[in-house]
Amino acid sequence: MVDRLANSEANSKRIGLVESCFGAAGQPLAIPGRVLIGEGVLTKLCRKKPKARQFFLFNDILVYGNIVIQKKKYNKQHIIPLESVTIDTVPDEGELRNGWLIKTPTKSFAVYAATATEKSEWMNHIGKCVRELLQKSGKSPTGEHAAVWVPDSEATVCMRCKKVKFTPVSRRHHCRKCGYVVCGPCSEKKFLLPSQSSKPVRVCEHCYGMLSGSLGPRSESMSRPGANFNNNTLSDDEDEDDSSD
Repeated sequence: MVDRLANSEANSKRIGLVESCFGAAGQPLAIPGRVLIGEGVLTKLCRKKPKARQFFLFNDILVYGNIVIQKKKYNKQHIIPLESVTIDTVPDEGELRNGWLIKTPTKSFAVYAATATEKSEWMNHIGKCVRELLQKSGKSPTGEHAAVWVPDSEATVCMRCKKVKFTPVSRRHHCRKCGYVVCGPCSEKKFLLPSQSSKPVRVCEHCYGMLSGSLGPRSESMSRPGANFNNNTLSDDEDEDDSSD
């Protein structure tokens, strides 16, 4: 079915429409063999609060962006190669229902569908695309994934020291290794996590200790222990592009 659609005029028009909705700021999406499987609005659990995002599932990538005008204009395009994706269901909790995790080595997050049927369809189609890609390439499923960030609202105090209360002055930060919400003093170190960034990123003291120990003698040069943050002025939004999305 996918192979038959790959070179069809209808598929080309659908992909062209998605490209036009993202405009010049978006990356080109039309390549030989690429098929648009489906699309829809999902609620993405972002750092500050859940937000509606438009998702497009292709046979090799997952694309999403901010909704400016529904079905007409989107921005902040994100492209995720499906070969690196693993999905896991998320238990219903309060108003957050019909959710699952999208996990990749670079970034992991939770999304929620409007209904259980919609969730099932999304997970089935994503899973099928991932399996077919891995089968064609002969690769194994990705073993390492970035941590899912704990939302700001779920932590009123530092999740490591359990002492520092968050205020407009004492800001929240996220450890890039474990995803915990931590205070400035508990996240003064940086460590190189190649799957997430080409530069050392913020990690908590707990994860820094484990990472340094596991790398042995090389940890000094890779972790840049002297490269600390100014925790009074640097928030996660300033610390990393798109950290709030």
